[in-house]
Amino acid sequence: MERLNASTVMTALAVSLPVVVLFYLAVGPSLISPLQLIVSSDAGDLERNQVILSSIRLPRAIMALLVGASLAVCGAVMQGLFRNPLADPSLIGVSSGASAGASFMIVFGASLIEGNQILGLSIVGVGAVIGAILAVFLVYRLATNRYGTSVVTMLLSGVAIGAVASALNNLFTYFADSVMLRRISVWEMGNLEGASWERVGFMLIVALALLLRLPRYRSALNAFLLGESEARYLGIDVEWVKKELILLVALAIGVSVVMVGNIAFVGLVVPHILRGVIGPDHRTLLPATALAGALLLLFADMAARTIIAPAELPAGILTALVGAPVFFYLLVRSRSLNNPERL
Repeated sequence: MERLNASTVMTALAVSLPVVVLFYLAVGPSLISPLQLIVSSDAGDLERNQVILSSIRLPRAIMALLVGASLAVCGAVMQGLFRNPLADPSLIGVSSGASAGASFMIVFGASLIEGNQILGLSIVGVGAVIGAILAVFLVYRLATNRYGTSVVTMLLSGVAIGAVASALNNLFTYFADSVMLRRISVWEMGNLEGASWERVGFMLIVALALLLRLPRYRSALNAFLLGESEARYLGIDVEWVKKELILLVALAIGVSVVMVGNIAFVGLVVPHILRGVIGPDHRTLLPATALAGALLLLFADMAARTIIAPAELPAGILTALVGAPVFFYLLVRSRSLNNPERL
């Protein structure tokens, strides 16, 4: 794949973002043009449009921006940390753990779900947080010994813990009735329908902690591409960097899953594509993936709100439907380019 200038790509993404946001706010089951908010002959229509924008579409747009950026950046970090362009942020088991925790609460805490919240999170969200924390704790403990944290062992531990969490999720599903099954299915598909200003504020704190903290590790991630031994020779505290990066990724992914459910392929496809387009330098890769991830989830949710309006599709379905074919194409193209018979 031919490399493009990183500054040009980031400028194009940055310019596109506010345009897409404005389009997102206007498009939906009811179209709202900016002119309608300024000049309207019907006071009732004006008030209705303002309520739709301020209470529904604007918090949902901001949530899409924050979650999309967080997922994509976490994917870029995991790919750099594991030195594998096919690494996914869910490899450390946090998504599976969150799903299992949410399913447990839906099935066994059904009487507590309605009307009960803790720190703005529903009981289902609290269960997802607990499940995500337990999964990451187990993965980290299994991968850590007195010699340090092994990235390879962490990868294998993440797969194992993810399998256990999936099995528990299936077990809870087995005991669920039809209403619970529907709730579990919708939650796992991933959607932004429940976005509110309270949830946006919670997600904003986590996203800012991630996006403001990660730039200090850009050089360390570049060094990791050479290998852990080489990174140590360059004076990098490898164990501390791995520990903090894993903590940040787990926090961001866990909270994202709690807020909107499982959004597939954003953390895998976006950094993978941009790594081929602008190169693996994390000084430009991290901000570019944040912008591209935000744009992708905005587009996906905008399509989800309009394809079968007034009904909605879960945004996670659309990201998977788009992301999977693109990823398959990249794999086939990479294999053909690396075929010795072509040389």
